[in-house]
Amino acid sequence: MAQAAGPAAPGGSVPPASVAADGTGAFDSPGDRTVRTALPGNTAAGKSAQASAEASNLELYISGDIKSARGMSLNINLYNGVRVEHKVTIDWGDGTTETVTALGGEIVGDRRHTYPRPGDYLITVTATDTVNQVQAVNQLPFSTAGSFFAPHAPTRLLDTRAGIGAAKAKVGPYSPVRFKVAGNAKVPARAAAVVLNVTVTNTTAGGYVSAYPGGTKRPESSNLNYVAGQTVPNQVIVPIGKDGYVELYNGGWNAADLIADVTGYFDRSASNGYSSLNPARLVDTREGLGASRRQIAGQSAIGVQITGKGGVPAGATAVALNVTVTNPRQAGHLTVFPSGQTAPTTSNLNFGAGQTIANSVIIPIGAGGKIDIRNGAWDGTDVVVDVVGYYSPDSKAAFTSTRSRNTSAPVRLMDSRRWTGWPCLAGGYMEMNMDSMNRGGLPIEAYVLNVTVTSTTGPGYLSVSPDPYPQDAYRNGRPVPPPRPGSSALNWTAGASVPNLVQAKPGPYELIDFWNQSNREAHYILDWLGEYDTY
Repeated sequence: MAQAAGPAAPGGSVPPASVAADGTGAFDSPGDRTVRTALPGNTAAGKSAQASAEASNLELYISGDIKSARGMSLNINLYNGVRVEHKVTIDWGDGTTETVTALGGEIVGDRRHTYPRPGDYLITVTATDTVNQVQAVNQLPFSTAGSFFAPHAPTRLLDTRAGIGAAKAKVGPYSPVRFKVAGNAKVPARAAAVVLNVTVTNTTAGGYVSAYPGGTKRPESSNLNYVAGQTVPNQVIVPIGKDGYVELYNGGWNAADLIADVTGYFDRSASNGYSSLNPARLVDTREGLGASRRQIAGQSAIGVQITGKGGVPAGATAVALNVTVTNPRQAGHLTVFPSGQTAPTTSNLNFGAGQTIANSVIIPIGAGGKIDIRNGAWDGTDVVVDVVGYYSPDSKAAFTSTRSRNTSAPVRLMDSRRWTGWPCLAGGYMEMNMDSMNRGGLPIEAYVLNVTVTSTTGPGYLSVSPDPYPQDAYRNGRPVPPPRPGSSALNWTAGASVPNLVQAKPGPYELIDFWNQSNREAHYILDWLGEYDTY
């Protein structure tokens, strides 16, 4: 048993804790780490030798469980303590304390605490037996599950065509490629997750790409799908493996080149929370909304005002958008970047002549509260931009991936081809009840989903919006449909399987609507990657 000669100094005398591995959701500091101190008066007259001996065996076993992005539940076992009243003080490590009383040998259970921001904290528990004048101290290092966002200038981390981040060679069929993320570019070594724009190119057969943390089991879900001859981008938010790597799996019949560009990351020391918005259209060059009523010329860029528009405040540091290219006159690519900076060599979406294609974009906001959009083709194209949320120091919602909640990541919520057998009807919508994904009724700001539309027989687009009704309204007969949204989350053509990252704001009863904005039915596949919560 550890025994100290004098009072225990919080944070100084307790050995380093052995905590649970990241991703289990549990933290543990065993009782043999307890430092006991005999207080003045411990040998006072009238105290039995037996009582003093029993008191000296007091151990504190501490365990913690993740309950939300910034919250946890603490349990304290006063093991071997004399069955008299103990004063138990919890120093949460953020400047706040809590004091309770308990008998020796009992458990102080389910003490809830929410930290003001994500981070790494040292919890100190002190139990004092004032009858026998013995004090015991133990400490528990705790890391929140949630992380805040830090924008990152668009930077290429992987390009198998050029040998950046991996060998200069196509990724073989049904094979992964690993590339370093944490500690690379300006991504810190302890970053929890990363925002990547992943592109597959030089394809000669159909397939799909899955992104997942390095050193972990590959998920069954996909982040993008492609066919022969296509160049397809998609934005992903993916946890970083313990080794600092991310893996991309080529699930195709033939080899293909893979590209990954970072635009942001999530870290406990970052400063920007997330605020969701009802999707709103900021730019439509076809109508002159937010820009001139003409196509963006080839090899040219336009500036787009972000702050002060669509609910984005002046203090926002980054913005979550859905960017759509339509009516392009020839093949090319689109690059979105902060105003006031030189256009990077990265791309946010690639398109063919006449193609309508969308991609999710999370991008830092530049000078004057603006972003720039550059058309990398040699001829013109129309562009549509919808805003879905923003990041700022005043926003409180932290991102938590399903993996950091000890859940197999991602989680498939629906595959209408197999689970219901019914597609979403033309012009209709499917409501998804997210209540079962919500841990104890937390205030969820937005769910992070990978949405795929498949089995398409004609062109169309998907809109995602909060549903105003409770689930009972659908159980007892379908209510009057909510207003049809004017924004788009992804676009498709006949026979295509098209995915996109969607940061979906739920309605007041945790329902989200997925609208089929076409005159043909289509099937949906929904994978849950995580969420932003404010607790």
